[in-house]
Amino acid sequence: MNSILEMAEGIRQRTRALDAAGLDLLFREARSHNGWLPRPVGSQLLRQLWELVRYAPTAVNGMPARLVFVTSADGKRRLQPCLNPGNVEKVLSAPVTVIIGYDAAFWEQLPMLFPHADVRAMFSENAEAAELTAFRNSSLQGAWLMLAARALGLDCGPMSGFDSQRLDREFFAGTSIRSNFLCNLGYGDDSRLYPRLPRLSFEEACTHA
Repeated sequence: MNSILEMAEGIRQRTRALDAAGLDLLFREARSHNGWLPRPVGSQLLRQLWELVRYAPTAVNGMPARLVFVTSADGKRRLQPCLNPGNVEKVLSAPVTVIIGYDAAFWEQLPMLFPHADVRAMFSENAEAAELTAFRNSSLQGAWLMLAARALGLDCGPMSGFDSQRLDREFFAGTSIRSNFLCNLGYGDDSRLYPRLPRLSFEEACTHA
């Protein structure tokens, strides 16, 4: 325990908080992109991305997200019929489209991921709890993926306009994996951005209890 506390304190002493540039990169100046520059995203960068994504907090360290990096022409061909018409051009022009899925049988990995207690029965004997936990925590991992991508200099374009049942048949047939949402990755074409839309204020969205 002391070593963990010492490590945490060491991290805090090195970096108390992001500076203004870091906050701009991840939040204030970051945008959801619709158009993409013809600049490739290499497989090594996608590996670096996962090395950050895998540290996202998840319930019982279950890590239910399963990612498919669609980068090939054949992968895009398979994905295209699953998309709403308004999303086709966005996907075809993006260097990478990530299918963020979740494994409803994530609990099978828990002996390795959560070795200090056997909690598999919480999910193996309760399909509804397993599904809800997997969906919720893969959503968290997907949000973490977007922040990690921005931290690595990539732009993001998250999407939910697709036929999930058709996509699951195409990419996850015969498995316990289901799709959650899609996210294009690459280097955004700023000329294709729309003006930023309004955001709710603290008073409009937050309360104290």
